Amino acid sequence: MLKWVLIFAVISLVAGVLGFTGIAAGAASIAKIIFYIFLVLLVLVILAGVLGYRAF
Repeated sequence: MLKWVLIFAVISLVAGVLGFTGIAAGAASIAKIIFYIFLVLLVLVILAGVLGYRAF
């Protein structure tokens, strides 16, 4: 998932350098959304590990 964040961040940077500000803003917002989803999933996994949750 972090791979996609990095891809969209690079797209955003390249588009911003080339002057495509609309594309840069769109790619940056997608990267932010995916990153926040990753953070939520990370916290859930850490909490499950701390609380000893076992999936069967």
